[in-house]
Amino acid sequence: MYREHWPLVCGFLLRRTRDPHLAEDLAQETFIKATRALLGWRGQNAAAWLLTIARNTLVDHLRRNRRELALPDVGELGVPPLHVAALDVRDALDRLPEQQRRLLALVYLEGFSMVEVAAMTGRTHSSIKTAVWRARAAFADLYRETP
Repeated sequence: MYREHWPLVCGFLLRRTRDPHLAEDLAQETFIKATRALLGWRGQNAAAWLLTIARNTLVDHLRRNRRELALPDVGELGVPPLHVAALDVRDALDRLPEQQRRLLALVYLEGFSMVEVAAMTGRTHSSIKTAVWRARAAFADLYRETP
C-alpha cells in the first residue's frame, strides 16, 4: 500500500504545503497513522482512506503550529475557476443532486484535484473531469434561476 499510494499522498500534501520536506514528513506521519489504524479499516478505497488521513494529519500539523498556508493558484489545482457573483451559491448547491453536489464540494470547497477525486472514487480521471463539467453546468443553470 505504501509503494502504491506514496506519490498520491505526498503530492496531495506537497500541493497544500508547498514545502517538499514538510510534505514528506507529513506523508510519513500519514502512513504511520494508517498502519496504526489498519485494524479499523473496512477495506474501502485505500486511496480515499489515505487521503482522508493525510488531510487530517495536515490539519493537526497546522493547528499545532498555528501557521497559515498561502492559497494555491487556481492553475495549480488543475481545475478552472468557478465564478459566482452573489451569496446564493449554497442555495444552488443544495438543489443539485447529491452526487453532483459532493463532487463540486470535493473539487472546489475541499481543494482535491480531479486526479485525487478519481483515486478516491475509483473512477478514471476523464470520467471525473466529465462529471465535474456536467455538475458545473447544472450548478450554473440552477444559479441563473436563483431569484
